[in-house]
Amino acid sequence: MPGAKANIISPAGFAALRAEYDALLGDERPRLVEVISWAAGNGDRSENGDYIYGRKRLREIDRRLGFLARRMKAARVVDPAAQPDKSRIWFGASVELADEEDARRHVTLVGDDEADAGEGRIGWNSPLARALRGAAIGDLRTVVLPAGPKEWEVIAITYPDAPSS
Repeated sequence: MPGAKANIISPAGFAALRAEYDALLGDERPRLVEVISWAAGNGDRSENGDYIYGRKRLREIDRRLGFLARRMKAARVVDPAAQPDKSRIWFGASVELADEEDARRHVTLVGDDEADAGEGRIGWNSPLARALRGAAIGDLRTVVLPAGPKEWEVIAITYPDAPSS
């Protein structure tokens, strides 16, 4: 199974990183360079808002492009539908949990670049995901949170279906 330090990501998550990279590099950055060139040709750059803002935004885009390039280079794409042991919690599993008060929570273990706690997608290296790794239905797992330890019982485990050919 993928290691704790691996930068694993689902095929959809990798496609989203690639789409953002392509949009910044192929669309937004060239348009911005055009605006900066136009603004630079208008004379005094010290009070030229288009030029000043454009240069600042260009630096932000270049930083983001560098970050995305590093993340994509280090990524290891793992298809959750291809997990060999679907009776346990591994990357890509959707899990139903119950706490001590029987409050239910649904989470899906995704790559750290895909995490969105509000949508129930938790990063592979988050404390809850680390505690759940390898658990089976009925297992109790304790997660140490800032508010103190919390115990969760695994109620259900599902994985996405393999795409049909």
